[in-house]
Amino acid sequence: MSLVSHATSEQRGENRWLLRFELHLPHAYAALWPALTTPYGLRGWLAAADVLERRLGGAVTLRWLNTGTVATGRVTAWDVERVAEYTVTEHGRIRFHLEPVGTDSTVIRFVNERDGTEDERLDCLAGWHEHFELLDSALAGRPADWSTWTDIRWTTLREAYASLARA
Repeated sequence: MSLVSHATSEQRGENRWLLRFELHLPHAYAALWPALTTPYGLRGWLAAADVLERRLGGAVTLRWLNTGTVATGRVTAWDVERVAEYTVTEHGRIRFHLEPVGTDSTVIRFVNERDGTEDERLDCLAGWHEHFELLDSALAGRPADWSTWTDIRWTTLREAYASLARA
């Protein structure tokens, strides 16, 4: 069973969305922080960090290895081992807020504030959902093998989010 539950989203104006996930992962936040904030960690579940200046105001360039999308921007929030936020082209504001639960699990409160159509909102909900499943796998020692990635899981998730939207 996936540790990733379906996200919530709310419209913040015409073609502006706030997407939210809350994840409860059985990993210490000391293990999660590098997965969210280092080139090696990000590559295992999200994207290649071609540029990542790990400080407030630092430059960031993320290249999604499953789609080829390249997003450039800045680190817009940085609180070591608690908050990492990147504001980038293509994906808007991406914020990870970590909260330890005991010594061996962590809650991630994730927000993605972005522009886009309803179809793009559904695409992103499915995409983030799949990436968070990949994060859990990477933390368990199974990083993504991008050479074998297909859109099968994404398509299933996209259909599920579209079904929820119609309900």
